[in-house]
Amino acid sequence: MSTATEELLQRANDGDSEALRELLRAFGPQVRAAIASQIGAPFQSLLDADDVMQVTYLEAFLDRERLAAENEAVFVGWLKRIAENNLRDAIRELQRKKRPNPAQRVQAQDAGQSYVQLVDYLGMTTTTPSRDAAKSEVRHLIDKVVEQLPGDYATVIRMYDLQNKPIAEVATAMRRSTGAVHMLRARAHDRLRELLGRETDFFTQAD
Repeated sequence: MSTATEELLQRANDGDSEALRELLRAFGPQVRAAIASQIGAPFQSLLDADDVMQVTYLEAFLDRERLAAENEAVFVGWLKRIAENNLRDAIRELQRKKRPNPAQRVQAQDAGQSYVQLVDYLGMTTTTPSRDAAKSEVRHLIDKVVEQLPGDYATVIRMYDLQNKPIAEVATAMRRSTGAVHMLRARAHDRLRELLGRETDFFTQAD
């Protein structure tokens, strides 16, 4: 490992965004090549390695404070795990499209109810009171948390989960492939769970 790479790793471990950017430029292509070989023919028209890497780079920046890579191999392994998780989630959702499961999509009779059902779908609570909580308060909480998400994450939550737009319409509006939208949604849900945290105590206490 070169001295320059060692220095970049140290800076990236300390949360330096520019150092992380340089490492992604250097080692991202080999992760992309590995991911490209894992995309099967049935999904190549709906997803490509660039889709995976775009979301992977975003997640890398969001998680940079957790990075602890003492050498090049550890860094590449960390980045590859993020990419493989994204690819797995995209393929899982694309496969579900062939055999739709209504439980996997937030459905609601009105906008207020879609907010309540999104919280239930995220698994933040399984109690009946969450379904009976005041819709205005639920909506206020979700809107506040969604505002804290990166732009693409917020967009996919609003359009797909809260407005119930078809996946094709969301993909067109975002200028993304359907596979990329599924990846973004999976990661957005992860971030929502983190941000909601204890704020969802409201739902378990509401009457």
